[in-house]
Amino acid sequence: MKFSLTLTFNPMKDQIELSKIADEMGMHSVNLGDGLFYYEETTVDYSYTDSGDRYWSARTPFLDPFCAIAHLGAVTKDIRFLVNVLKLPCRQPMLVAKQAGTAAYLCQDRMSLGVGLSVWPEDFSVNGEDMSTRGVRCSEMIEILQKAFTGDVFEHHGKFYDIPALSINPVPQKPMPILIGGTASPALRRAARLCDGFVSPNVKSPEIEKMIKEINGYRKEYGTDNKPFEMISVATDIYDLDGHKRLRDMGVDEACVMPWMYYGGKFNSPLDFKIDCLKRFNDEVMSKM
Repeated sequence: MKFSLTLTFNPMKDQIELSKIADEMGMHSVNLGDGLFYYEETTVDYSYTDSGDRYWSARTPFLDPFCAIAHLGAVTKDIRFLVNVLKLPCRQPMLVAKQAGTAAYLCQDRMSLGVGLSVWPEDFSVNGEDMSTRGVRCSEMIEILQKAFTGDVFEHHGKFYDIPALSINPVPQKPMPILIGGTASPALRRAARLCDGFVSPNVKSPEIEKMIKEINGYRKEYGTDNKPFEMISVATDIYDLDGHKRLRDMGVDEACVMPWMYYGGKFNSPLDFKIDCLKRFNDEVMSKM
C-alpha cells in the first residue's frame, strides 16, 4: 500500500517543509484540497461532519492547488502531487486544462488530478455556473480534459460546451491520471466509466469498502475492469497498522494520512511535532506495509 500526506488545513509554511520531509522519506504523494472561498453563511450543511458544521475557519489557508503544485514541484524531487479534489464544474474546462497542464509541466509530470462536485451552492452562483447540471457537466468536462491533455488539435461539440479546433501547450508528457471524488452512485459510475481512479471523501472505512465494491461492479458493467484503476482512501476511523492492513485488504491502493492528528495533534500543532509524528507513523505503519 502507498501513502499520501494530506497538506490541507496546515499553515502554508508547514506545507512546504512537510512536502520536503515526505519526499525524503519516500512517501508516494502529498495531497492538496480545493477550497474556493469561505462563506460567512451557507445555504446547506457540510456533508462530511455529523453536525454539518465546517471544521475550518476563514483563516484556514486553502492554497490554489495548481499554484501550490508548481511551487512544491520545484523544492521536491520524487514525490507526486494529488489534487484532492478539484471542484471541477464550478470552473471552465479549458481554463482548468491550461492550469493543470502548466502545473504538470512545472512538477515534471508528478501530478494526479482528482475532481469532484462542490457541496456549496454558493461556489456555483459566485462563479456563474449552474449547480443543477453539475454532474453531467462534470462528465463532459472530463472528456474535454482528456482530449486537451493530448496536446493535439481537437474540437468538442457537446451538450454544454462548444469548443472550436484548438490545442494547448504545455501538456503532460505522461498521461495525467484523472480520479473522481464523491459518494453518490452517479459519481461512482462516472469514475468507473471515464476515469483512472477514485478518491473517497472523509468517511469511515465500512463506507469506503461499500463504495469500492460498487465501483468494481460498475467497471465490469462498462467493460473497463481490465484497465488500470487506483483506489485512494480518506478514512476517518483508521490510524494504526492493523487498520491500514484492513484498508489494503478491501482494495485500497493508497491511503491519505495526517499522522499528527493520530497522536493528539492539531492542524496548528508545531511543525517539529508534525515531523516527529510523521517519522513515528513511518516506523509504526508505513515501513511495515
